[in-house]
Amino acid sequence: MAFLSTVRAAVVRFRVTATDALARGRAAWGVHAPALRRVPVTPSGWLVLAASLAAWYAGARLGWLELVLVAATGLIALLLCTGLVVGRMALSVTAAPERDRVVVGRSTRCHVVVTNRARRRMLPIEVELPIGGRAPATFDVPALAAGGTFAADVELLTDRRAVIPVGPATTVRGDPLGLLRRSVSWSEVCEVFVHPVTTPLEPLGAGLLRDLDGYTTNDMSMSDLAFHTLRDYAPGDDRRHIHWRSSAKLGAARPAGTFLVRQFLDTRRAHLTVLVDGDGGAYGDVDDFETAVSVGASVVLRAVEDEIDTTLLVADQLVHKGGARRSLDACSRAGQTTASLADLATRGVLVAPDATIALFVTGSAPSFAALTRVAARFQPEVRTFAVRVDPTAPTASVAGSAALTVLTLRSLTDLPALLSGGTLR
Repeated sequence: MAFLSTVRAAVVRFRVTATDALARGRAAWGVHAPALRRVPVTPSGWLVLAASLAAWYAGARLGWLELVLVAATGLIALLLCTGLVVGRMALSVTAAPERDRVVVGRSTRCHVVVTNRARRRMLPIEVELPIGGRAPATFDVPALAAGGTFAADVELLTDRRAVIPVGPATTVRGDPLGLLRRSVSWSEVCEVFVHPVTTPLEPLGAGLLRDLDGYTTNDMSMSDLAFHTLRDYAPGDDRRHIHWRSSAKLGAARPAGTFLVRQFLDTRRAHLTVLVDGDGGAYGDVDDFETAVSVGASVVLRAVEDEIDTTLLVADQLVHKGGARRSLDACSRAGQTTASLADLATRGVLVAPDATIALFVTGSAPSFAALTRVAARFQPEVRTFAVRVDPTAPTASVAGSAALTVLTLRSLTDLPALLSGGTLR
């Protein structure tokens, strides 16, 4: 057995060395070829090779001609099978999805095209196309004449939110005995994004002023665009803000040297931060987490349409002012994590310190006190809202305090009614 192990190790080392040398030579000459698996011998092939070498060794030591014939038969079979899998194929294999972005529940297809670019007829081959974690789709490509083309479609299932890797398309050549199996990859891996289901919403009511002012706050400012009132001049005030006409009118009734200056209200551009809790313990089941992702995606889509600067943190994914497509792609990639909603809020504050509205979506497990502690992570002037996904709630409701507004919904269909009438104003 030690002898057989030594022989097998030597064969593997030779195969690896030859493949690496060939790859280095192609790279040096700028030649790119499809990826080839290093050892095309199947487990049955290794068994036949090991049995043949053992029979040859035993026959030579014991002088049994029958064992030598058995060994010769096995080695000749391997040699003949090798002739069926060696050689280069001049093919063009493409695998492209019909649409690379779909919504959960909508189907799409992947087109597979095989073209024989050789000058002679091609033998039948098998093409495999891995799709996600499922078993690869298999196509039996018939013999193609020179320039012939074979096309086939495979349907992609989009029953769950996910990112589905498609490819690479691989040709498989083998022998009737199943001793050798040569696989060559011809295409790159492409991704199909399955976006979450969303619902249309009314304008959120924040950041709808598309002028330079943004929207006003109750914070006083000495240099802004929203005029508020006039007040007496104080040391340190900018003299450019002195209202000379009003000061002159009141000059007779006031002591000399008394001036009035303009007082402004601080204005800022609306910035919405949406947090989707990725902690699995916050939800009753996986479907509640999917609903939470759909809620966050729906709010972000409406905010982008309203031209509101948006930062989205959905579980382990982050998109800062990235637009609708990047936000939906992040929702497709998001998965449940062990990080808490408080940790997510801390990260959101660091990424978007200029946020004016914070909305975090979670499940039914966090209490109102816990949500209040999460809201405390933001600055006092930031308006905070929480959306709780609770299918067992008797009805959709809005409750809370001055520091935090809590919206409870049973399903995604409750969201438009909860946000109607400018709830986020």
